Amino acid sequence: MLVKRFADAEPYIAPKHRDCYGLRLQGFEDGGPTNQWVGFSQFLPGGGAGPDSTPFEKVYVVLEGEMTITIDGVTTTLGPNDSCTIPAGEVRLLENNTNMTAKMLVVMPYPPKQPSDA
Repeated sequence: MLVKRFADAEPYIAPKHRDCYGLRLQGFEDGGPTNQWVGFSQFLPGGGAGPDSTPFEKVYVVLEGEMTITIDGVTTTLGPNDSCTIPAGEVRLLENNTNMTAKMLVVMPYPPKQPSDA
């Protein structure tokens, strides 16, 4: 078992995110999960991500506040304890349209290894 305390979580910068502070809770370390990693994202009011997509699916779990997700012109707002799966290749726009900080867990598989990673 690998225990990682919240106080020891390392920050990371996610591409195409704005007004977002991310912490890696699990993953990318010896003894950690072998097929996915878990991030904790804090989006300031007006913050968000995209529009863009990734070549692998991801799961969002809103812990506090609200996050609005737009896919193919359809907008959905997630509140506390709501979650969604974004399939691989699906273009999404993620936004915090409130005046409160939104907090969200993100679960994603590791990126595919490149030939230079072997």
